[in-house]
Amino acid sequence: VQLQASGGGLVQAGASLRLSCATSGRFVSNYPMAWFRQAPGAQREFVAVHWTDNAYYTDSVKGRFTVSRDNAKNTLYLQMDSLKPEDTAIYYCAATRITIRPKYAAKDYDYWGQGTQVTVSS
Repeated sequence: VQLQASGGGLVQAGASLRLSCATSGRFVSNYPMAWFRQAPGAQREFVAVHWTDNAYYTDSVKGRFTVSRDNAKNTLYLQMDSLKPEDTAIYYCAATRITIRPKYAAKDYDYWGQGTQVTVSS
């Protein structure tokens, strides 16, 4: 399984970005997938997960971010609106073989993309 994240960039506060995570490999379309982020000096934190046909978010992004998945294109997306400076981080996509319930901890994910930098200026 391989994951390739893209779409990051430098934007002003209030702007939007859409991140993409292209996937390849057997069975990956069956795996729940998520977005995490890591700011400088901080631990990697959960952002959003797409599990079956449901989406779950960390409180700080609810109402601003939307995670979606297009299995026909083997791609996971993260639409980020109303961006804030505190959203600045490297964003990672991840996939887990655990399917029985949504997972929010990085340790539960088996496959990771390389990360894409998002910088939001004030």
